[in-house]
Amino acid sequence: MAMKFADYAAYDATGLAAAIRNGEVSADEVHHTAIDAVQQMDSRLNAVVDGPWSVPPVLPATDGIFGGVPFVTKDVVCHAKGVPMRMGTLALKDGLVFDGNTALMERFLKAGLVLVANTTTPELALSCVTISRLTGVTLNPWNTDVTVGASSGGSAALVAAGAVPMAHANDGGGSIRIPAARAGLVGLKPSRARVSAGPDFAEIMGGNAIEFAITRSVRDTARLLDAVHGYEAGDRYAAIPPSRSYLDATRQRPTGLRIAVTSESMSDVPVDHEVVDAVNATATLLTDLGHEVAVVEHPIDWFGLIDAFNVIWGFGVAATVTQVAEIGGVDISPDYFDASTLVSYEYGMSLGALDLANAYARMNDITRRYAKFMAGHDTIVQPTANRVHVPTTHLDTKTSPATSIEWVQTVLEEYPVCCLYNVTGAPALNVPLMTATDGLPIGIHLGGRMFEEDLLLSLAAQLEEARPWAQRRPPIHVAVLD
Repeated sequence: MAMKFADYAAYDATGLAAAIRNGEVSADEVHHTAIDAVQQMDSRLNAVVDGPWSVPPVLPATDGIFGGVPFVTKDVVCHAKGVPMRMGTLALKDGLVFDGNTALMERFLKAGLVLVANTTTPELALSCVTISRLTGVTLNPWNTDVTVGASSGGSAALVAAGAVPMAHANDGGGSIRIPAARAGLVGLKPSRARVSAGPDFAEIMGGNAIEFAITRSVRDTARLLDAVHGYEAGDRYAAIPPSRSYLDATRQRPTGLRIAVTSESMSDVPVDHEVVDAVNATATLLTDLGHEVAVVEHPIDWFGLIDAFNVIWGFGVAATVTQVAEIGGVDISPDYFDASTLVSYEYGMSLGALDLANAYARMNDITRRYAKFMAGHDTIVQPTANRVHVPTTHLDTKTSPATSIEWVQTVLEEYPVCCLYNVTGAPALNVPLMTATDGLPIGIHLGGRMFEEDLLLSLAAQLEEARPWAQRRPPIHVAVLD
């Protein structure tokens, strides 16, 4: 037996878990509905690599805070025992199977989340569009001609389309926040070390990448972060623990925050006038809510930031490609890897120890400058994406770059604010606060100080209350299937 799709999709994860606990609906009903929903939305959006599974491949706790809630994982980094991982590359087309769960997967399961599918990602999660030779193009349920954005697009597509209430994602240059902006969702990139990458990694991409999730509501983001954050034995780093639960933070309305606002473009891609208007409207809303809003110039030079980021990128790509080729038993060649991946691989292989040391020194300089700027502000508000209507094909003519820096700049220039928070490790959050005239989401980016996710979530909850987005739904959505 299954629920009506409209009833199922009306819940966020918190609400669905409560309905299961209270006996309003059974976990079996929810599971059957989720399987059908994921299958139907995948047929329209191409968002699934493996699944949906009628029987969960790994069993969750039944008493977790999200007990019985369906969940999907992005097909890179976070993995479950016995479930193949392909990482969007032909080099692993048969799948890499692990004999255990990652620490984050264990925490997802302890929270009661029920794994129903793995979602699409570009090759090795190295692009700003969810396209690969392995799985094809993942579409945006709001408009199939507009990219769903970055490497967590499969997860974002299914959440936005109502197939699951939230999904795993990770972020090495914006891949939680970018698809959240494109799909009208909440996307938090936590502080560095807030969520463990163990046991497989001490850090990913030189500490630039971090694991977490995409949700529909701020309270779901807060509850999930409460469930999965924290040091795991053997981790290289640990984050300062929060002074209060993240859920408690969302129940308190902040006043008098010092908020910096800028809609200027950090890259050569101009900011759409509709996006500028959305940022200005956000500034007005924040003023009306009692905060001190100041228009500022961005404190960091983007092109210098990208130079440092590119070295870490190349270094990480070289290591990853080498390992993946060995595991897959394939040559490092165009037969198995994209031209853009190979350019970054070759650049990474050309780097020396001093190149890497100098890049880390520049990252430190950027991080210190950002921290100094943020000493005078509680958060900074910017557009998550510079443009609203970026087609799925916008990288088609650029997938064979001459240099690694050319590719990295192309990947990040539509979303230039995002990678700053990967380099600094500070938390950042996309909220789906505004819309364009044609109804497409416009994401607003909240940047914070290190380890202050609670403040960002508190502000995001206030904005969600003032300008709710729960009832906004894309044209491709499970509710229209009833």
